[in-house]
Amino acid sequence: MSFRPRKALALALIACGPVGVLANDLTTTVTNNYGMPGSLVDMPTAEMAPDGQISTTASHFDGNTKTMLSFQILPWISGSFRYSATDNLTPQFSTFYDRSFDLRFRLWKEGTYRPAVALGFQDFIGTGILGAEYIVASKSIGDRVAVTGGLGWGRLGSFNSFGSTGNRKMFQPGDTGGDFRTGSWFRGDVAAFAGLSFDLTERLTFAAEYSSDGYDEEVAVGIFEHKSPLNFGLNYQINPNISLGAFALHGSEVGAKLTLTLNPKNAPAPGGLEEAPLPVSARTRGTTADLNWLMEPETRAAVNRSVTKTLGSSDLVVEGLSLDGRTAHVRLRNDRYDARAQALGRSLRGLSRTLPTSVETLHVTLVAAGMPSSTLSFSRSDLERLENEPAEKALAVAQFSDPLSFANLPTPTADAYPQFSWGIGPYLRTSFFDPDNPVRADVGIKFSGDYHVMPGLIASGEVSVKAFGNLDKINRTSNSTIPHVRSDVASYLATEEPTINRLTLAKYSRLGHNLYGRATAGYLEQMYAGISGEVLWKPVNSSFALGAEANYVRPRDFDVLFGLRSRTTAGGVIPEFNGHVSAYYDVGYGFHTQLDAGRYLAGDWGATLSVDREFANGWKVGAFVTRTDVSSEDFGEGSFDKGLRLSIPLSWMLGRPAQKTLDTTIRPLTRDGGQRLDVDGRLYETIRDTHRPDVAKSWGKFWR
Repeated sequence: MSFRPRKALALALIACGPVGVLANDLTTTVTNNYGMPGSLVDMPTAEMAPDGQISTTASHFDGNTKTMLSFQILPWISGSFRYSATDNLTPQFSTFYDRSFDLRFRLWKEGTYRPAVALGFQDFIGTGILGAEYIVASKSIGDRVAVTGGLGWGRLGSFNSFGSTGNRKMFQPGDTGGDFRTGSWFRGDVAAFAGLSFDLTERLTFAAEYSSDGYDEEVAVGIFEHKSPLNFGLNYQINPNISLGAFALHGSEVGAKLTLTLNPKNAPAPGGLEEAPLPVSARTRGTTADLNWLMEPETRAAVNRSVTKTLGSSDLVVEGLSLDGRTAHVRLRNDRYDARAQALGRSLRGLSRTLPTSVETLHVTLVAAGMPSSTLSFSRSDLERLENEPAEKALAVAQFSDPLSFANLPTPTADAYPQFSWGIGPYLRTSFFDPDNPVRADVGIKFSGDYHVMPGLIASGEVSVKAFGNLDKINRTSNSTIPHVRSDVASYLATEEPTINRLTLAKYSRLGHNLYGRATAGYLEQMYAGISGEVLWKPVNSSFALGAEANYVRPRDFDVLFGLRSRTTAGGVIPEFNGHVSAYYDVGYGFHTQLDAGRYLAGDWGATLSVDREFANGWKVGAFVTRTDVSSEDFGEGSFDKGLRLSIPLSWMLGRPAQKTLDTTIRPLTRDGGQRLDVDGRLYETIRDTHRPDVAKSWGKFWR
């Protein structure tokens, strides 16, 4: 095969050549009509968003609407999820809804004379209707101009192609979609595209491009005419987080787009709004040898009261204290600080102000679900010496260990248990991607409570009542050919009466060094009741953990109250037993991985791989994919389970410490294959925040 690049590409590549300007990062907060970072209209560039940026883009022109969620996974990797609606694209639907994913990899950054180059995959998991692959080069010229040129396959090779790299398998009616189409990557016709963007002002950008997308599917059914390969656009940056764009496409259409951005690294209140901590109280020289207080029982009692009161002023609960002449060991419950390093720092400051001067070694054991989960050991002299030094110096001398290694581990005091906590507030329950109505939602009030009967024994529940919404209007009968373990979810959302979302009794235990156990019984989640048991091996200083879980469950009645229903469904009988073995690994660089393998709710066997980008302030953005022995045909539309998930710490929004998070999962489809029980309080997430790898991430707040 021989390539003969067209004039447009040649001009762009010449422009990308040696120019006597300083290179910049080619970083932009603007997105194109496909939701990916880029200052052009439809065509890709080699630009990237600021690391960690999350963007939501909505674009529309006559007959076509796209809604996109994008994330800058790493400085050189961008990803996007897209939900598009096209009118009259197929005879089966008046509006064809399609879900797709994109990835772009920057191969190298631009230099003084070298353009940035990126490799991209568009709609690489989906129907492939928007599918394309490309290699693209972009170069900045001065502070205002950037030029781009590239080669595209798939949709981006459909206009004025100049060669072919083999046959490309296209999506056909009846295909389940949602699978990797690796056999089609960089196959088929190849064409050139090019573009230029120019910053007219600090806020207004103009873009012009030569498009290699022939819009073959849309033109074939008469949605619009493709009169020209030239597209033009204007983008106005209203503020750092909102931009508005207008564009003209293929000589026959005009449209608009709106982009909202935020970056987890940039908190609304960057400095935090919590009250300042107590200062460290330094001992005077010559007082550290005074042990006379040991002979005075009333002094020891006064110390206990002082420690409890002082740490309580920082919303830290002292469950127990053991004390001798040189060592103090505090058993601590932290229900406030999501940054455990901040809780530890404040507890040590409080101890420095309340303990006798002879006490040199400080141990603080954090409790999670009533279990002693990790112990920080710190020299009081180091605390006094390092108070005004960078936090990393304190981390270097801090020691973490398993609490079970201490013979003098404090036992809970008589008044530490029982304890009760509760909360009440609004809830938002959503459903996406229903062809009859792509976005549905219920809003209501939720009440939750936890009663800690004794250390590790917790009775908990959650009740909600709907105020208004339209989830009950979902009117889709599942056509699943395997047991209906999730696809009948609409029946659980139809009730207008109060529902018992969860009502359980859980026992958490330390089974030995590095070993944890959990047993939970009751109404485990909205759709299932039963018994769940789990064990976890997790060393305090390790980034690696192993766990195993076994469950015996029955499906709940659709009214989500106390009744159970038959395990027999239209797709088969729901098995009673399921479970998994799990491996967890904190890779570093902000990434965490989890692999679960075992039997899922429908009786299928397989594995789930999850990868999350975790920020020091508690934000988590991740993706998961599940493959089981259910075939693509039996699974149905989508081929296999996959999705995105997002966790936003309440503390990030409020600027004050809080342990609550707002969590959401975006699944392109809710099917029955690869579905796992949603039991609350799994061990790894319960204890990991108290172990050194996670505490170290938030260590910047140790002195806060």
